[in-house]
Amino acid sequence: MPDAEGDQEREREQRRLAQETKNERHMWWWLAYFLFGIHIVAFVMIYAVMHAPK
Repeated sequence: MPDAEGDQEREREQRRLAQETKNERHMWWWLAYFLFGIHIVAFVMIYAVMHAPK
């Protein structure tokens, strides 16, 4: 039964690669949202400083 064991190993490797790809995609989306949020905060702070009473 080495063939069945090899099939299981390939199946496990395919699942691991699929999960790794999914995790990487989630990481990139999280990074994109994080960087977008930092820019929004920076623009709000710039606006507040420019329009602060003297």
